[in-house]
Amino acid sequence: MSYITATTLDDVLDALADGPASIIAGGTDWFPAQGDRAFSGTLIDISRLSELRGVTKTDTGWRIGAATTWTDIINADLPPAFDGLKQAAREVGSVQIENTGTIAGNLCNASPAADGVPPLLTLDAQVELTSLKGARCLPVAGFLQGVRKTDRAAGEILSAIYIPDAPAGSHSSFVKLGARKYLVISICMVAVLVTIQDGFVSDMRISIGAASPVAMRLAALEDALRGLAVKDAADAVTNALIHGLTPITDVRASADYRQAAAAPLIRRAITLALEGAT
Repeated sequence: MSYITATTLDDVLDALADGPASIIAGGTDWFPAQGDRAFSGTLIDISRLSELRGVTKTDTGWRIGAATTWTDIINADLPPAFDGLKQAAREVGSVQIENTGTIAGNLCNASPAADGVPPLLTLDAQVELTSLKGARCLPVAGFLQGVRKTDRAAGEILSAIYIPDAPAGSHSSFVKLGARKYLVISICMVAVLVTIQDGFVSDMRISIGAASPVAMRLAALEDALRGLAVKDAADAVTNALIHGLTPITDVRASADYRQAAAAPLIRRAITLALEGAT
């Protein structure tokens, strides 16, 4: 096994160019996934790369460095459109996990139950992938391709997440259903971002996770709710408008339970977002 402590991004890119390697920052997903198996490959530790950490404002939105921890996000001075992401950050695990686990690790792990993904989808987030050949950006929805599958090539590192400015007055929420209140993997989860204008819903974004191989936006439902009076939005959510879910049965819940839980969770998340907006 080779262990590389990177101090610059160039260190990482050079090591990746030499052959297959695993990248860790907090390692809160990577180490448990190894189980009892011996690891004989190359491990690149990016936890000391200050250039990959932090939340900064750009001309058109926000940049979140790949090694930014969930605690960093919770403490960042961000607009109300990020409230859902902050709420998700408080749900990813214990305080110790929040202090070490990173936003990029949550994405690269590509779990259907990754808490950070639904809020990022409602924020229209993009990931930046960097290699010796340069950098490319793609939407989070395009980066995540299935259970434990991403569009990251062998020589690339997810270096940052870019989020465009949300419409003025946008508010968001995140609701997670689990077997207990804390320290639990999601049975189902919903993120909502809403914008209100003159008492009506001018924009509505809804994403649901742990109900399909990859968290997804609910476009048909979003379209149906835009233009409604604020007082009618949550009650307008029906099962007929929730398309594309393919939940599984596992040790946490049955597929039928996840399907049945979707509509009430969405109504709850919409209500919370609207309360913040009004």
